[in-house]
Amino acid sequence: MGRGGRRPDEPIYLRRHVMALAGAVALPVVAVQLYQILFGPPSFGTLLLIVISISILSGLVLHILFRSSAQNEP
Repeated sequence: MGRGGRRPDEPIYLRRHVMALAGAVALPVVAVQLYQILFGPPSFGTLLLIVISISILSGLVLHILFRSSAQNEP
């Protein structure tokens, strides 16, 4: 193990990666609560559609934004 406490193969995850991941996990919950405030209680199908679509979109956005900075060191 090196001075930083990481193995050479271990990926680099910065604080911004962890914060973006936490935001992507919390976003579906916040969106459902906002939907309830604005439109009333959603049906199960609507709830499922909201959560799955936001999860897929946020996962794609995270992948596109952080794919280069989270790669292993050469």
